[in-house]
Amino acid sequence: MQRSFCLGRSMELKLKLGTKEDAVTSAEQIKQNIVKAVKEVRVTNPMAGSVTNTVTIDFVANAQLAVGGSAAMVYLPDEGECLVAAGGAVYLNMGTQFPLYTETIPRTAAAAFSSGKPWVIDPVGIGIGQQRSDLLLEVKRYKPTIIRGNASEIIALAGLWDLEGTTKDLSRARGVDTTDTVSEARDAAIALARFTGGAVAVSGETDLVTDGKTLVFSQGGSSLMSKVTGFGCSQGGVLAVYACVTDPFTAALAGVAHYNCAGTRAERIASAPASFKVAFIDELYRVSSDDIANNPFELEEI
Repeated sequence: MQRSFCLGRSMELKLKLGTKEDAVTSAEQIKQNIVKAVKEVRVTNPMAGSVTNTVTIDFVANAQLAVGGSAAMVYLPDEGECLVAAGGAVYLNMGTQFPLYTETIPRTAAAAFSSGKPWVIDPVGIGIGQQRSDLLLEVKRYKPTIIRGNASEIIALAGLWDLEGTTKDLSRARGVDTTDTVSEARDAAIALARFTGGAVAVSGETDLVTDGKTLVFSQGGSSLMSKVTGFGCSQGGVLAVYACVTDPFTAALAGVAHYNCAGTRAERIASAPASFKVAFIDELYRVSSDDIANNPFELEEI
């Protein structure tokens, strides 16, 4: 059954199939789940440790703190395993690779998988160098709870994992930038979510979140996000914070909506990149759970 609607602050509803009552119930449940997750994070202060890249490490930590979580950053293999044991989830970012990551990344992913704890991966820079590709192939067996990336990264990962497309798609990513649109990554995102049994978040002008059964297109944010490095990387850390307290799909939806809502609000305050980043972190902290849940989105059942 295909059903699509948009539910924003004005509660605008657009239906293709199904009843209005069914659609409203589905949308309201999503909003209720987001509100609950936001409130629980702010009350419980869950720790989601990270093995992340050196370019954006402080942004990741500060974003996690601003939304209500707790942060811890490590690089060594045994430290990654310790973070899994101590925290509620863990975040692995594939940027700025080091030789020791050939141990740290797979051991941390394996520890999360074996303990049943959620873990988030961002395949930053996929297609650059053999080590990154080898590691992404190695962690496939541990089925990340949430995958976050831009459209080209998601398409490339689905190709590398032989789920959608081919390994030739590795060349589509341009460093950390995307050469594809979110709509072009739709099938790859669905394939990845169905394989992992978790959720996939694709960043773009309008973000896409899917669990392989439902597509949610989250609106908002700001064009200034592309003028500051680290917005995508830091969002991965925030998704891990939310994964500590709720299911993967809700965690991805909450994290993406939180970013889009804060980005929209920050743009009203700041008009240049540096001041925007400061305003954005402030808005991550200030925005209410209801505002996050009411951030405009469109929903489509696959």
